[in-house]
Amino acid sequence: MQKMIRIGTRESQLAVWQATQVKDLLAQQGFDSELVYIKSEGDIDLKTPLYEMGVQGVFTRSLDSALLHQRIDIAVHSMKDVPTRLPEGLQEAAVLKRGPVNDLLVYKNDLDFLGRKEYIAQIATSSIRRKAQWLHKYPSHQLHNLRGNVNTRLKKLETEPWDAAIFAQAGLERIHLRPANSIVLNWMLPAPAQGAILIVCRQYDEAIVQACQPLNHSDTALCTRIEREFLRTLLGGCSTPISALAEVEDDEIYFRGQLLSLDGSQKVEVEKILPLDWAVGLGRSAAEELLENGGAAIADSIRTTTSQPGEK
Repeated sequence: MQKMIRIGTRESQLAVWQATQVKDLLAQQGFDSELVYIKSEGDIDLKTPLYEMGVQGVFTRSLDSALLHQRIDIAVHSMKDVPTRLPEGLQEAAVLKRGPVNDLLVYKNDLDFLGRKEYIAQIATSSIRRKAQWLHKYPSHQLHNLRGNVNTRLKKLETEPWDAAIFAQAGLERIHLRPANSIVLNWMLPAPAQGAILIVCRQYDEAIVQACQPLNHSDTALCTRIEREFLRTLLGGCSTPISALAEVEDDEIYFRGQLLSLDGSQKVEVEKILPLDWAVGLGRSAAEELLENGGAAIADSIRTTTSQPGEK
């Protein structure tokens, strides 16, 4: 008799939506499954800024631990939250077809503040990457920390004296919470693997791997692998303002990557268009080129700033 597949998920509305997608896709393949709810460190501590929490895996460690201790059979993650190297004993089982990759600006009243040079706008986000890109474009604005699930963050935007807050487009649209008063930030390059959902299982669990393989989307898996390789080669985590996006178009891979200083004052970029056959190692080579063209100095500055005594 085929066993029930236990799907580990965080308890937030978005995480449950993602896990339910996997449950439904497995059902289409003839597999029964159930959701197992597990709290993450990132869900419990909603006050500490992410960059002070030792961000690597803060939203994934609890699920990965449950997987290693065989409390669940697979874990479903927002791929951008997953460290570039999985814990020993785990492996990727599948990457689902990617959703929207962009960031959204949700504003309270209107967008006039974006065109008023003398106005110091108040913008909220917990993302180091979003802060750096925003300050690069709007250096006079003030940024505020905003933590919690998407519902909590939307409610806090209503009550705080802020002009706007930045969210992932996929996160709001997947659970039908995108407000009418929002715009897509086409100029803001997303986090590596943003909009993608990753299924993780134990190594050598061939039955689970075979069950999940039909759910794997090859183009998304390739693009996110390139983006995460770029991230890993540079610095490594969500606490660094690194952006990357790879896209497949007409048998070519189009890649863009950025590294900014924490205050947004400095930015280096790299852009590549290559045949799909040359995609292997693209993330690493793009990162190395960026480091040679000014990125190394920014990376060294970030390491120095984030490793001061007394800081996490």
